[in-house]
Amino acid sequence: MSTITNGAPVSAPVVPERRARLTNEPVAGKKRILLAAPRGYCAGVDRAVIAVEKAIEQYGAPVYVRKQIVHNIHVVTELEKNGAIFVDEVEEVPPGSHIVFSAHGVSPAVVQGAADRGLAAIDATCPLVTKVHREAARFVKQDYWILLIGHDGHEEVEGTMGHAPDRTILIGSPDEADTVQVPETDNLIWLSQTTLSVDETMETVRRLRERFPHLQDPPSDDICYATQNRQVAIKKISPECDLVIAVGSANSSNSVRLVEVALEYGAKAAYRVDYASEIRQEWLDGVATVGVTSGASVPEVLVQQVLADLGDAGYTSVEEVTTAEEDLLFSLPKELRIDKSGKRDDRALGGRTRA
Repeated sequence: MSTITNGAPVSAPVVPERRARLTNEPVAGKKRILLAAPRGYCAGVDRAVIAVEKAIEQYGAPVYVRKQIVHNIHVVTELEKNGAIFVDEVEEVPPGSHIVFSAHGVSPAVVQGAADRGLAAIDATCPLVTKVHREAARFVKQDYWILLIGHDGHEEVEGTMGHAPDRTILIGSPDEADTVQVPETDNLIWLSQTTLSVDETMETVRRLRERFPHLQDPPSDDICYATQNRQVAIKKISPECDLVIAVGSANSSNSVRLVEVALEYGAKAAYRVDYASEIRQEWLDGVATVGVTSGASVPEVLVQQVLADLGDAGYTSVEEVTTAEEDLLFSLPKELRIDKSGKRDDRALGGRTRA
């Protein structure tokens, strides 16, 4: 099972070489695939990817992007081919250039750094992450200390902490909740990274509240709808699965969580892959039912490649199991709603099936 890689390289690694076709070996029972839905692209990811594409179209290549626009190798590679240049920090960008801030958000210091270099910034931060940023800024003004549940080094966490650097304490796990030291005050509130395990986050909150009964909840749930929906879907199918394959990159928090949730809820085995070519023949030994899902930054084309390869191994019966319908839509970043010809683009963006 793969784990999160914090500080993953900005440039995507080379796609693995194509392995031999999977073979159809006999197993006890009927071979089938349970295909989880919702899966794949969420509205925030769709918005961010289109923002880079539209910026290249509108301003010409290159367009610079701070960090990976979303945590997916395939998406980053395709955007690089079209003229995107991914950098770690704004100081690497030539003055006067266009820069896109990733879906994970940035701190006010990064925004100021871009302005100081005369960069034309396009903010592709997911609106649900922006909501957490605004909460952090508001609670600090109200004299609160923020207990932020999240992974140290994750770009979203760095951005959120940057909005309240002197009043935020990071908690990375339920066990850390048992030992964290906080100031003696009644003004405590918790916030969270949007892509965490729902169950683990609530366990962390439970343990915090045992020590700090006055801990207040945020005004609304911080874990994003897409993360929750994909976890609910994998929970539904995992008890029936001999194997779960979650498509997504190693630095995608929500993709890694899908593997963990699958194992916790009854899957006999679970693996994360970037590409179908990473599926190994031995994973399928004795496997009748395969569950397939994908993280919120994964284009559907990668899932279809997994289904095609599993079809070679005899898994041709595919049942989609739907636990929620997603209809949330986001508009483009304001910097891209009017193109260079003066035409307004008010399209609403969502959709898990975008290739």
